[in-house]
Amino acid sequence: MSDIILHHYPASPFAEKIRCILGAKQLAWKSVIIPRIMPKPDVVALTGGYRKTPILQIGANIICDTALIARKLNALAPMPDLYPAHAAMSAEAISAWADAALFQAAVPLAFLPEVLAQTFAGKEADMQAFVADRAAMRKGSPSPRLPLAEAKNNFTLFINNLERQLAISAAFLFGNSPTIADFSVYHPLWFVATKPVVGEIFNAYPNIRQWMANIQALGHGHSTDITSSEALAIANGSTAVISGEGSVLPDFKPGDAIVVAPTDYGMDPVQGTMLYCNEYEVVLSRRDERAGEVAVHFPRVNYAIKKAE
Repeated sequence: MSDIILHHYPASPFAEKIRCILGAKQLAWKSVIIPRIMPKPDVVALTGGYRKTPILQIGANIICDTALIARKLNALAPMPDLYPAHAAMSAEAISAWADAALFQAAVPLAFLPEVLAQTFAGKEADMQAFVADRAAMRKGSPSPRLPLAEAKNNFTLFINNLERQLAISAAFLFGNSPTIADFSVYHPLWFVATKPVVGEIFNAYPNIRQWMANIQALGHGHSTDITSSEALAIANGSTAVISGEGSVLPDFKPGDAIVVAPTDYGMDPVQGTMLYCNEYEVVLSRRDERAGEVAVHFPRVNYAIKKAE
């Protein structure tokens, strides 16, 4: 198997979700630090336009979105099982809710002006560039950012309920082993907990702090730094592994020119040739001058597929 390569940056909450999964599975991986804002020319060379963080690379296979990245890592290293039978529906439902609703409640807290001012420590130009980038990322989104009052209410309501549940539960949400629900709930809380000013909210929640410590104790696996140029060379020198065939969508078939884009935010389209489409993912082939021919994987859920014009 080719090396696992994670393209990420340290402050990314969704990247922290995957770093913790890599830790739980004690996997070795290559770390590529990418810019937190556009332009991201090396990322776009691999994905064809998708700009969210993180992305996972295995040779010439490029996996987008943590919902699908987590599934791929679970297939590579099945223990601990992120999708155990006893929580087959519940864990995934909580995961989807946390990645969307809980994360959207956390963002306004983490982006408070006083938080950003301390985070960027007087680097006004960097802060303004970051704010502008995130505004551009949400342009055209069907789900506008929550007003601060609503975000605070939703976030507080959730952590109050989580604190009560953790008072009578095991080490993790569904027992003594972490599931996808743990990592998906953890990363929005980590996003707030690691910020100045607002991170103090968790002082009143000892059970949540212990649960977060349990996840942090799993570590981040064993990482080795490489450059984005090295990652591009690995993609260019590899052949994509195609593990599926056919299409479950009657209007799309392998060989069709298609466009895939997220439906929530960061809706940058990626065009290529469909390789296959099953209930979990749609995979397209595309060629880049530097990355070579790559297979780009997207989840089916929360992604739109259409014929290329």
